[in-house]
Amino acid sequence: MKDKIYFITGNPNKYLEIKKIIPNLEMKTLELDEIQSDDSKQIIKHKLNEASKYFPNKNILVEDTRIHLDCLNGFPGPFIKWFLKKNSLEKIYEMSYKLENRNIQVKTIIGYRNSNQEDYFFQVEVKGIIVESRGRNNFGFDPIFLPEGYIQTFGEMSKEEKNKISHRGLTIKSLKEFLNKVK
Repeated sequence: MKDKIYFITGNPNKYLEIKKIIPNLEMKTLELDEIQSDDSKQIIKHKLNEASKYFPNKNILVEDTRIHLDCLNGFPGPFIKWFLKKNSLEKIYEMSYKLENRNIQVKTIIGYRNSNQEDYFFQVEVKGIIVESRGRNNFGFDPIFLPEGYIQTFGEMSKEEKNKISHRGLTIKSLKEFLNKVK
Protein backbone atom coordinates (compact mmCIF):
# COMPACT_ATOMS: atom_id res chain seq x y z
CA MET A 1 0.00 0.00 0.00
CA LYS A 2 1.46 3.31 -1.05
CA ASP A 3 -1.11 5.60 0.54
CA LYS A 4 0.05 7.40 3.64
CA ILE A 5 -1.06 5.87 6.94
CA TYR A 6 -1.22 8.08 10.00
CA PHE A 7 -0.31 6.43 13.29
CA ILE A 8 -2.04 8.43 16.00
CA THR A 9 -0.05 8.15 19.22
CA GLY A 10 1.75 10.06 21.90
CA ASN A 11 4.50 7.43 22.05
CA PRO A 12 7.41 7.87 19.62
CA ASN A 13 8.94 4.50 20.66
CA LYS A 14 5.88 2.65 19.35
CA TYR A 15 6.04 4.65 16.13
CA LEU A 16 9.70 3.77 15.54
CA GLU A 17 8.97 0.04 15.99
CA ILE A 18 6.01 0.10 13.63
CA LYS A 19 7.67 2.27 10.96
CA LYS A 20 10.34 -0.41 10.48
CA ILE A 21 7.57 -2.73 9.25
CA ILE A 22 5.31 -0.19 7.49
CA PRO A 23 7.63 2.45 5.98
CA ASN A 24 4.85 4.71 4.64
CA LEU A 25 3.70 5.36 8.19
CA GLU A 26 3.57 8.91 9.47
CA MET A 27 3.26 9.74 13.17
CA LYS A 28 0.71 12.25 14.34
CA THR A 29 1.34 13.12 17.97
CA LEU A 30 -1.94 13.18 19.79
CA GLU A 31 -2.90 11.88 23.21
CA LEU A 32 -6.28 10.36 22.45
CA ASP A 33 -9.05 10.21 24.99
CA GLU A 34 -8.88 6.66 26.27
CA ILE A 35 -11.90 5.03 27.81
CA GLN A 36 -11.46 2.69 30.74
CA SER A 37 -12.59 -0.75 29.70
CA ASP A 38 -11.42 -4.33 29.84
CA ASP A 39 -12.62 -4.80 26.24
CA SER A 40 -9.69 -4.15 23.87
CA LYS A 41 -11.87 -3.78 20.81
CA GLN A 42 -14.07 -1.21 22.55
CA ILE A 43 -10.97 0.81 23.52
CA ILE A 44 -9.61 0.69 19.97
CA LYS A 45 -12.96 1.56 18.40
CA HIS A 46 -13.17 4.61 20.68
CA LYS A 47 -9.61 5.64 19.77
CA LEU A 48 -10.41 5.30 16.05
CA ASN A 49 -13.48 7.50 16.48
CA GLU A 50 -11.47 10.11 18.40
CA ALA A 51 -8.63 10.09 15.84
CA SER A 52 -11.09 10.42 12.95
CA LYS A 53 -12.28 13.74 14.40
CA TYR A 54 -8.78 15.14 13.76
CA PHE A 55 -7.97 13.18 10.60
CA PRO A 56 -11.23 12.60 8.71
CA ASN A 57 -11.13 10.47 5.57
CA LYS A 58 -7.51 9.47 6.17
CA ASN A 59 -5.95 6.04 6.65
CA ILE A 60 -5.38 5.94 10.41
CA LEU A 61 -3.88 3.48 12.81
CA VAL A 62 -4.24 3.27 16.59
CA GLU A 63 -2.79 0.76 19.03
CA ASP A 64 -3.41 -0.55 22.51
CA THR A 65 -1.11 -2.88 24.43
CA ARG A 66 -1.95 -4.60 27.67
CA ILE A 67 -0.14 -6.97 29.96
CA HIS A 68 -1.76 -9.64 32.06
CA LEU A 69 0.16 -10.81 35.11
CA ASP A 70 -0.99 -14.22 36.28
CA CYS A 71 0.04 -13.42 39.86
CA LEU A 72 -2.44 -10.51 39.87
CA ASN A 73 -5.29 -12.40 38.15
CA GLY A 74 -4.66 -10.66 34.83
CA PHE A 75 -4.16 -7.17 36.21
CA PRO A 76 -3.15 -4.54 35.00
CA GLY A 77 -4.54 -5.42 31.55
CA PRO A 78 -5.35 -2.20 29.68
CA PHE A 79 -4.22 -0.10 32.64
CA ILE A 80 -0.54 -0.82 31.98
CA LYS A 81 0.40 2.81 31.30
CA TRP A 82 -0.80 3.89 34.74
CA PHE A 83 0.55 0.75 36.40
CA LEU A 84 4.05 1.46 35.06
CA LYS A 85 3.85 5.08 36.27
CA LYS A 86 3.18 3.86 39.83
CA ASN A 87 5.45 0.80 39.92
CA SER A 88 9.07 0.39 38.95
CA LEU A 89 10.12 -2.58 36.86
CA GLU A 90 11.96 -3.91 39.90
CA LYS A 91 8.78 -3.70 41.97
CA ILE A 92 6.80 -5.60 39.32
CA TYR A 93 9.46 -8.31 39.29
CA GLU A 94 9.49 -8.51 43.11
CA MET A 95 5.69 -8.75 43.20
CA SER A 96 5.56 -11.63 40.74
CA TYR A 97 8.51 -13.37 42.40
CA LYS A 98 7.00 -13.10 45.90
CA LEU A 99 3.62 -14.30 44.64
CA GLU A 100 5.44 -17.27 43.02
CA ASN A 101 3.94 -16.75 39.59
CA ARG A 102 5.96 -14.84 37.00
CA ASN A 103 3.80 -15.77 33.98
CA ILE A 104 2.69 -12.89 31.79
CA GLN A 105 0.76 -12.42 28.56
CA VAL A 106 1.26 -9.32 26.44
CA LYS A 107 -1.49 -8.43 23.97
CA THR A 108 -1.52 -5.78 21.29
CA ILE A 109 -4.55 -4.78 19.29
CA ILE A 110 -4.27 -2.53 16.27
CA GLY A 111 -7.19 -0.65 14.83
CA TYR A 112 -6.95 0.46 11.22
CA ARG A 113 -9.54 2.72 9.61
CA ASN A 114 -9.15 3.34 5.90
CA SER A 115 -10.16 6.51 4.09
CA ASN A 116 -13.56 4.87 3.32
CA GLN A 117 -14.22 4.66 7.08
CA GLU A 118 -13.97 0.85 7.17
CA ASP A 119 -12.48 -0.56 10.37
CA TYR A 120 -10.18 -3.57 10.71
CA PHE A 121 -8.73 -5.06 13.87
CA PHE A 122 -5.60 -7.14 14.39
CA GLN A 123 -4.55 -8.74 17.67
CA VAL A 124 -1.63 -10.89 18.82
CA GLU A 125 -0.68 -12.30 22.20
CA VAL A 126 2.84 -13.24 23.29
CA LYS A 127 3.51 -15.24 26.45
CA GLY A 128 6.52 -15.12 28.69
CA ILE A 129 7.73 -14.60 32.23
CA ILE A 130 8.82 -11.65 34.33
CA VAL A 131 12.55 -11.63 35.14
CA GLU A 132 14.92 -9.22 36.85
CA SER A 133 15.51 -6.14 34.74
CA ARG A 134 18.22 -6.53 32.12
CA GLY A 135 19.12 -5.02 28.79
CA ARG A 136 19.86 -1.66 27.27
CA ASN A 137 16.41 -1.04 25.84
CA ASN A 138 14.32 0.67 28.50
CA PHE A 139 11.06 1.00 26.57
CA GLY A 140 8.10 0.11 28.76
CA PHE A 141 8.40 -3.31 30.36
CA ASP A 142 10.90 -4.68 27.79
CA PRO A 143 13.76 -5.18 30.31
CA ILE A 144 11.67 -7.54 32.49
CA PHE A 145 9.78 -9.44 29.77
CA LEU A 146 11.35 -12.74 28.74
CA PRO A 147 9.32 -14.20 25.85
CA GLU A 148 8.53 -17.92 25.95
CA GLY A 149 11.28 -19.95 24.28
CA TYR A 150 13.94 -17.20 24.36
CA ILE A 151 16.94 -16.44 26.58
CA GLN A 152 16.97 -12.67 26.03
CA THR A 153 14.45 -10.13 27.30
CA PHE A 154 12.95 -7.70 24.83
CA GLY A 155 15.28 -5.17 26.48
CA GLU A 156 18.33 -7.19 25.45
CA MET A 157 17.22 -7.73 21.86
CA SER A 158 17.94 -5.41 18.97
CA LYS A 159 14.89 -3.59 17.64
CA GLU A 160 14.95 -5.87 14.58
CA GLU A 161 15.05 -9.05 16.71
CA LYS A 162 12.27 -7.80 18.95
CA ASN A 163 10.07 -6.81 15.99
CA LYS A 164 10.25 -10.37 14.62
CA ILE A 165 8.63 -11.90 17.71
CA SER A 166 7.00 -9.14 19.75
CA HIS A 167 3.30 -8.55 20.29
CA ARG A 168 3.42 -5.25 18.40
CA GLY A 169 5.69 -6.50 15.62
CA LEU A 170 3.53 -9.55 14.89
CA THR A 171 0.33 -7.51 15.00
CA ILE A 172 1.74 -4.95 12.57
CA LYS A 173 2.91 -7.74 10.26
CA SER A 174 -0.70 -9.02 10.18
CA LEU A 175 -1.86 -5.54 9.22
CA LYS A 176 0.83 -5.27 6.55
CA GLU A 177 -0.21 -8.63 5.02
CA PHE A 178 -3.80 -7.40 4.95
CA LEU A 179 -2.81 -4.12 3.31
CA ASN A 180 -0.76 -5.95 0.66
CA LYS A 181 -3.80 -8.11 -0.21
CA VAL A 182 -6.20 -5.18 -0.62
CA LYS A 183 -3.94 -3.08 -2.88
